[in-house]
Amino acid sequence: MAHTAMSGNGTTAGDDPLQTAVWRLRSRACWTDAAALLQPVTAPAALQRAALLVERCLYTEQGWEQAEDALRTAEALAHGDDERGAAACERGHLAYAATLHGVRDRADEARAALGRAAALIPPGAPGRALLDFRRGLLAENLAHSPQSARAAYRRAHAGATAHADPLLLSFTWRHLAGLALREGELAEARHGFRESLRIREELGYLVGTAPALASLADAEVDPEATRLREEARRLFRLLGGVPTWLSRQLTPAPPAATA
Repeated sequence: MAHTAMSGNGTTAGDDPLQTAVWRLRSRACWTDAAALLQPVTAPAALQRAALLVERCLYTEQGWEQAEDALRTAEALAHGDDERGAAACERGHLAYAATLHGVRDRADEARAALGRAAALIPPGAPGRALLDFRRGLLAENLAHSPQSARAAYRRAHAGATAHADPLLLSFTWRHLAGLALREGELAEARHGFRESLRIREELGYLVGTAPALASLADAEVDPEATRLREEARRLFRLLGGVPTWLSRQLTPAPPAATA
């Protein structure tokens, strides 16, 4: 199962105290507390608040109504193509998350919203890389088209590099590595997973570190694979079982039956 978050790099120009506080809470899985710091009176603040609450849904499988309310506020405040495109991108991501977690099949809504975002956010714009990445998620996990997903992830990777978005790069590295692992390209997979883990550790993105460790473990052999999974379990417990979907990946396989 593939997951993402909104883009960001954990720091802000001029070390904005508000944004620093939001990042620290977000990176420790405290999305509600982070959202509470933002007053949704402007389009940028409302969009950021909605993105935090959508991310909470993806990682915890809770808070759907709060995310919907925040997103409606952001959509109402959005003016201009960039803001409307960003709101549509979040709308598509929420619909994707609901479909992925089996809350309700909103795949058509997700495709339509991301398509609308693509019409509003031109190639090369700062928000386009995140949009491309999310279109890759739909291709991989809902349409089951790894070739289309790879192309979208590569566009997102190039955009994240061009706009110096290391957090998004950690996601593109990880998902490209996941496709490589599925095709048996172990060296490529290990490189991508290691880059993803390195970036997340450098940024202090704690909530994303356990998934990165678990993904790398899937490409490694023992004893390194076991060590990585144990570290992932430690972080998973530290954050109170978030992200929820990681528990399935970290559950030890049952012993083989014997005659």
